[in-house]
Amino acid sequence: MSLTKQDVLNMAKEANVKFIRLQFTDIFGIPKNVAIPVDQLGKALDGELMFDGSSIEGFVRIEESDQYLRPDPNTFTVFPWRPRDGSVARLICDVYTPDEEPFAGCPRCTLQKVLKEAEEMGYSVNVGPEAEFFLFHTDESGRPTTITHDQGGYFDLSPVDLGENARRDMVMTLQEMGFEIEASHHEVAVGQHEIDFKYDEALATADKLITFKFVVRTIAQRHGLHATFMPKPIFGINGSGMHTHQSLFKNGENIFYDPNGPRQMSEEAYHYIGGILQHAPAFTAITNPTVNSYKRLVPGYEAPVYLAWSEKNRSPLIRIPARRGVGTRVEVRSPDPSANPYLALAVMIKAGLDGIKNKTQAPAPVDKNIYDLTEKQREELKIASLPGSLKEALNELENNVLIREALGTHTFNRFITAKRIEYQDYEMKVHQWELDNYLAKF
Repeated sequence: MSLTKQDVLNMAKEANVKFIRLQFTDIFGIPKNVAIPVDQLGKALDGELMFDGSSIEGFVRIEESDQYLRPDPNTFTVFPWRPRDGSVARLICDVYTPDEEPFAGCPRCTLQKVLKEAEEMGYSVNVGPEAEFFLFHTDESGRPTTITHDQGGYFDLSPVDLGENARRDMVMTLQEMGFEIEASHHEVAVGQHEIDFKYDEALATADKLITFKFVVRTIAQRHGLHATFMPKPIFGINGSGMHTHQSLFKNGENIFYDPNGPRQMSEEAYHYIGGILQHAPAFTAITNPTVNSYKRLVPGYEAPVYLAWSEKNRSPLIRIPARRGVGTRVEVRSPDPSANPYLALAVMIKAGLDGIKNKTQAPAPVDKNIYDLTEKQREELKIASLPGSLKEALNELENNVLIREALGTHTFNRFITAKRIEYQDYEMKVHQWELDNYLAKF
């Protein structure tokens, strides 16, 4: 049920809200907000509040600075950790131009544009993410370290898992904010955790991912810990991924399911897989957008780097979980949680829809552990790899018309310019590895 302006005004009054944070993200998925007193809420819900877009990374030049925030009433929530007497609430906003058009650089609007395309094809899109994170100690000044708070492993319990109390508070806070939590557990690496929430329509899921990361970091801080969604903070152990489960529905039915099809999957499911595999090299720049992302995407640490799919193992890019019927879905395993969720979902969904439109054929499944195959065996099976660096991924993105179209000219240009500068800066710096290996030798 969609909330109205009056619903939000009533809820704010009942919760004794005094301040509202009008939230949006830049093109890199970093949350931004404008705080207003509650007596301005009605004006905000009418889309009348303006801000300076020239101050936001990837938005506009100073001569085009005026931008308007249009809150989505369905995203209203009260922050449970703030005092109840004079509480603080949040609304997620779309960014609009003074001409009352969706701003081309608003990531949320970018996703809505792709979902509109799906709707025109008769589909609604459901997404379920699995965002992993690390919990680290902070130093005496409160700055994050890479010292883990525990020595736990996959599904371990306390006292080994010292993050259990923090994770419990995260779950309870998320539940108070309307999340349906399905699982919470320690992950494979020391200090690594995962909290899974129920799948939802794609836009709502992207909103929840932004909220999820904010809540996890906030609650960790209250426990004296630092939560990071950096993909690979420590060499030699597993990095953090964001496996993304996707399914299409038409008239309330999961169209990926066909009881009479091969593996009980429909033609649309196979074409969606084909589209994902075809465009994955290009959309990887968006789903894995940092230099550090490619330290995770290496063989041997359960990160999928090979362009293949399977029902039976987790080494390919795409896995098809065993459940059938309403739960039939495609799990894309390469994204990491440093991605902007709006843009990441937009490019993956666009790729899958393109596969359906063009009836792109999925290759045969690879049910062997690809990590154990030799390079020659992979060549014989025609299994290609994802880009090996951010630089390679940006080149693939630049050469892919479909993914550029999904992003739009404004976002594509701002994103690729900023990321090329980021990669150039990384290449020019002298890193500890170089000092360790060359300083004494030469």
